[in-house]
Amino acid sequence: MNNSKKLQGLGVALVTPFDPKKEIDYNATKQLIEFLIQGGANFLVVLGTTGEAATLSEKEKKAFVKFVVKQAGKRVPIIVGVGGNSTAHVIETLDSYDYDDIDAILSVTPYYNKPSQKGLELHFKEIASKSPVPVILYNVPGRTGVNMTAETTLKLAQVPNIIGIKEASGNLNQLSYILRDKPESFLVMSGDDGLALPQLAMGIDGVISVLGNAFPKPFSEMIKFGLAGNFVEARKINNKLIEITDALFVEGNPAGIKAALSIQGIIENCLRLPLAPVSESTFNKLALLIKNFK
Repeated sequence: MNNSKKLQGLGVALVTPFDPKKEIDYNATKQLIEFLIQGGANFLVVLGTTGEAATLSEKEKKAFVKFVVKQAGKRVPIIVGVGGNSTAHVIETLDSYDYDDIDAILSVTPYYNKPSQKGLELHFKEIASKSPVPVILYNVPGRTGVNMTAETTLKLAQVPNIIGIKEASGNLNQLSYILRDKPESFLVMSGDDGLALPQLAMGIDGVISVLGNAFPKPFSEMIKFGLAGNFVEARKINNKLIEITDALFVEGNPAGIKAALSIQGIIENCLRLPLAPVSESTFNKLALLIKNFK
């Protein structure tokens, strides 16, 4: 596939809707997928952090991926989160899915056990050699406790079957080195909604977004403007969205985005423990910002 074309723009890190009994709400999932595709999302990412993948059973993950793939109906590419802190278990998990309509996997740096840079390099090389579809790396040190350096990312960018990275370190200097020295076909996606505008100016290919769940149309338009180099128009949209973006993360993700989607009537405001819904004050603030958004 032409990765650089197919996976550019707005990728949405899909929430996993739950009903009040904390079961997966497939009707709400269908509604959300249609809202995102009609709103201009370029691709969907399933079973990421935003999807509360850590709280889903293997059986639920398999069923949810199958449902999303069927509902999307090849209208947009699908990326599935397959990561963990045991290399052997990640490779074992790769066998869980039917990859006919899955375009890539997104694999997070191992968390908790804090591997060295060499450990990260060997971990991802092993996964890339076993994955039936291309691999996108995911660096999010704020959650994992380990940062994958630009040097390690650039080494992995040379590995067959590793096609890109979701870079969510928030370190613009690190991002600069990756963008400067990467192979031309290697995709670089932002993992920080609030930094998307400056990162577009730096030369990223798109964003794997939380905000995009609730505001796919304006956010995808901002990204299109940024990719086209029209930063006057991109900045106008960013200025309208920035306060909402900040409010979404005050009490963590995906608590904020699930509150926003429930305010919009798309899903229920239900999360699985240890995550809890946002406070009443944050919910009311989001409701007001969403009501006044133009």
